[in-house]
Amino acid sequence: MFAYITLILGVTAGLVLPIFQHTAWAAEKVWDKDLRRHLTEAELNHAEVFMTEADAAKTILPKSKRIRKEVVVLDPNKKAEIEERIGWKFPEESFDVYIGETGNQVDGYALVQNTIGKHKPMTYMVGIDSKGQVSDVELLIFRESRGSEVGRKRFNSQYEGKTANDPVRINKDILNISGATMSVRSMSAGVKRVLVLVDEFYLKPAGIGSDTLAAKKDTGFLPSIFGN
Repeated sequence: MFAYITLILGVTAGLVLPIFQHTAWAAEKVWDKDLRRHLTEAELNHAEVFMTEADAAKTILPKSKRIRKEVVVLDPNKKAEIEERIGWKFPEESFDVYIGETGNQVDGYALVQNTIGKHKPMTYMVGIDSKGQVSDVELLIFRESRGSEVGRKRFNSQYEGKTANDPVRINKDILNISGATMSVRSMSAGVKRVLVLVDEFYLKPAGIGSDTLAAKKDTGFLPSIFGN
């Protein structure tokens, strides 16, 4: 259903912008239980583009002298482990990770997520700082006719500071938006997945992951590495 086109964009070394073919949606009939009717072709093909992937990476990692891309590949065991941690299964087996660096210092990480809202996926980028906290969330493409409020800073700023140890769930630590519940759940799920991916592949190997934090708390270490 999805077609991907790779763009080579200067020093950012091949940022990838997912392009979704609208014609695939036009042939479908989708029932909306709230509207009590099938969605129109215009509603199925609806897409608001807020930001390119390249611009999102620069926004999330503004102080980095360079941004490079790595691909993390999940073997079946690692995939199952991450699914258990986040509480839901997903089809992807690899993820592009954009790493912002200045000299030998890692400034942070940014991952694009495509998660299903009410009917279609929305595309957004989640930024994680070098200590494992959410630094920013930027909505790139929204394909539903309702619920784009998740792209507003007054909503998504509540993800900032969340770590892999936080629930990142509606009615737990994330406030819902009336009329956009599916979009909120979708974005929250993606943010949680990014937190766990960065924790497992980058922070734990560096000795600053969630398990290290828990161990330090158990021994009475009060000022945690996350500043909590």
